[in-house]
Amino acid sequence: MKKIGIIGAGLGGLTAGALLSQKGYEVEVFEKEGLVGGRALTLDGNDLTLQEYKNILHRFDMWMPYSKPSLEEIFEKNMLDGYRLDLGFHLLGYARDVSLTKILNEEGIEPDYSYSKFGVISPKGEVIQDFNNSLRLRDKLRLLPLLVRFSFRTDAMISKTEKTPISETIDKYCGGLIKDALGTSARFISTVNDLDKISTAEVLEVLRRWGGEAEPTGYPRDGSGTLAEGLAEIIKKNGGKVNLGREVDKILIDGGEAKGVIVDGEEKKLDIVISNLPVQDLFEIAPEEHFPDAYVDKLVNLKGSGSVCAYYALEHLDEDVLRKPIAFREKNLGVDGDHASGIIDFQTVKPEMNMSPEGEYLVQAYIICTPEEAKDKGTVRKLIKALDKNMEILVPGFRDDLKFAIYPTIYHLDGVAKTIDNEKPTSNTPVKDLYMVGDCIKSFGIGMNCAVDSAVQLSEQL
Repeated sequence: MKKIGIIGAGLGGLTAGALLSQKGYEVEVFEKEGLVGGRALTLDGNDLTLQEYKNILHRFDMWMPYSKPSLEEIFEKNMLDGYRLDLGFHLLGYARDVSLTKILNEEGIEPDYSYSKFGVISPKGEVIQDFNNSLRLRDKLRLLPLLVRFSFRTDAMISKTEKTPISETIDKYCGGLIKDALGTSARFISTVNDLDKISTAEVLEVLRRWGGEAEPTGYPRDGSGTLAEGLAEIIKKNGGKVNLGREVDKILIDGGEAKGVIVDGEEKKLDIVISNLPVQDLFEIAPEEHFPDAYVDKLVNLKGSGSVCAYYALEHLDEDVLRKPIAFREKNLGVDGDHASGIIDFQTVKPEMNMSPEGEYLVQAYIICTPEEAKDKGTVRKLIKALDKNMEILVPGFRDDLKFAIYPTIYHLDGVAKTIDNEKPTSNTPVKDLYMVGDCIKSFGIGMNCAVDSAVQLSEQL
């Protein structure tokens, strides 16, 4: 049976490893960090030190522009004890029926999700608990013909709508509250703020899957890192290996074929190599001379996406607070696209989610930006104010009950931003037996969904 080496224990790499080990392949995963999950990490506040946290942020293209109180005081006073913090904001789309859930369930692993529909903050600052039920019939009817046609879509229609900006579709088909709400949701569906860059096809496909009574989001008990741990269990159960703290130095390529890897100076012969690295980083370990120049230029110049996250720890929260993700759009921020969308998620405040000590509450949130904006202190400051402003709408006076707030900011949220002019590559590379998976790869959805589905597609191909 063929030997497969997987570089990186993010969700894409682990999913590929789980599926291929189920097929009988001899799978070995190499992860330079001491934890599985890649950017889908969940950190245990009881064991985390200040220096470890700073190191992890740095290694995953993140920084901490602001916290209240200071990070030093938070760690000196052990304020994180009893808390579990995702490295960045995470929700799993269509969690009940998504590929990842099915893979885990087939192996007897059943994640305990909190399922929810979205609420939204209207332009007037009103909190709408169920977006679908708040729409006027005439606004729905205006959009209905497009959705019906897309449900029976042809290749020609898909091709056309893939290159049609969602801004044009909104202007043509949307009015009333749905116009504002679709602009908001299109942004967080793609993690891009500029509506002129977002594909209509991508947004319509998400809306199609959200249809009916579906609950579009899920968040797992104990944090998103538990999903990665479940996938690692499957690999080990099927005879594979997950090596932590082992960094791949080089991919061995000879005669246009991948032959193995060098790990910590040790050469390992392999039949197939799969990279779960951001595609822009592939050539740090795979010599460029083995690839066409045009391919190298395309990958290294692909743009990612960014975000400013927020974790609010509250010592009191009314029991009737919304226990769901609430979307918002902040206008006139001067960012790419001018307006910015985000989500404030209250699923993590539920005691059964085990994300905070008993009697305390953790709220996670994020607002979208570009990688360049995520590095700019002035822009990040405006985005933090926007997060706090919308948190205040949802929890008036929240600062009075605030134990701490931290704002980890990431300038490599999605490895490749899903835009019309920034097309993600496929899993196949010009080198035989060398493949890629992850949220950088062309697949449905963004983030965790994209990473997992890219691995599903590859496993079906091999």
